[in-house]
Amino acid sequence: MTVLVAGIGNLFLGDDGFGPEVVRRLVEAGGLPPQARVVDYGIRGMHLAYDLLDGYDALVLVDACPGDGPPGAVTVLEVGAEDLGSGEFDAHGMNPVAVLASLGSMGGTLPATYVVGCVPAGVEEGIGLSEAVSAAVPEAIGAVRALLRQLVAVEPARTRRS
Repeated sequence: MTVLVAGIGNLFLGDDGFGPEVVRRLVEAGGLPPQARVVDYGIRGMHLAYDLLDGYDALVLVDACPGDGPPGAVTVLEVGAEDLGSGEFDAHGMNPVAVLASLGSMGGTLPATYVVGCVPAGVEEGIGLSEAVSAAVPEAIGAVRALLRQLVAVEPARTRRS
């Protein structure tokens, strides 16, 4: 079981930098399973698409996601191909729906996909997370670690041949 953990978002747009901040702190803290690759993709959608063609078993996206909850609310969602529809793929930007929806046309398939999202307080120009979103980073790190434990645990036992 190989898992790609992808932090996405624009750190120059306030709380949109949530994903990159979570993966930065996750890597800094260490203790990740060897089956996990953690990458800050920022707004490099094409890079994420090409990396997914390497055949990961699961993908965990970490991103600021508009929602009904208050700023800083963390949600974990499971996403399937039927949830994507389509989107306009921009090789110079990051539209996660478009990136994931384009995998089939690039010869790949969508792996089991999860989103660890946080409701932003604002995504205006500016560097740094709001107080509410910054306070949610440890919860998001915990959610990513829990997903990794769950995903790595479902790996089928390997049989040894004599």
